[in-house]
Amino acid sequence: MTFCLDSIIIKPEEGKEIKNAIILLHGYGGDGKDISMLTMNWKRFLPNTIFLCPNGHEPCPINPSGFQWFDLTKDDPNYILEQSLRAEKKLNKFISQIKDEFKIENKKICLSGFSQGCMMSLNIGLTANEEFNCIVGFSGKIINQNDLKSRKKVSTNTMLIHGDSDQVVSPNFLLEAKDFLIRNDVSIETHLIKNCDHFIPTEASSIALNYIIKKLN
Repeated sequence: MTFCLDSIIIKPEEGKEIKNAIILLHGYGGDGKDISMLTMNWKRFLPNTIFLCPNGHEPCPINPSGFQWFDLTKDDPNYILEQSLRAEKKLNKFISQIKDEFKIENKKICLSGFSQGCMMSLNIGLTANEEFNCIVGFSGKIINQNDLKSRKKVSTNTMLIHGDSDQVVSPNFLLEAKDFLIRNDVSIETHLIKNCDHFIPTEASSIALNYIIKKLN
């Protein structure tokens, strides 16, 4: 099947049944190949899991070889929200195609992402009709709290990880997101990584993997 988003797909070893899916969403200016690096370690511990790492639906103006989920060239919250909602539609279609193709339900799907990808994972994971297995976000934030509160339907279990020295997306956004999620009845676990800027270090990858293993099992 051809999916609506170009995607790197890493299937289980031959003979292993696909029981779970992890959808990994890259950050602004990145691509599926970037974020797929996480799977190099994760797949050894998740033998029945398929990993899907789609490219964003638009090329990124600041990095023409990369992609974006929403445009950041205008510093206008309403514009950013509008653009992110367009990306949500595309991603929801992609997830629907994945579910049909691999016969997987939401409860067996983990949504994960870095930066912009984390922001999209939170929106999709909390506004779906059914809970996903979990959301694991790195270095992100909630795009618009009023919008998310008004559309929230489910309380998918969530883990957020952030570097304490992040110069791109302030670690204060981790605290804001934690407060929002607690107030809106979402089970939330957070980790602040010391001396870490805007990237996913090995420590964060390991913490995330352990959480995902626990949730999928």
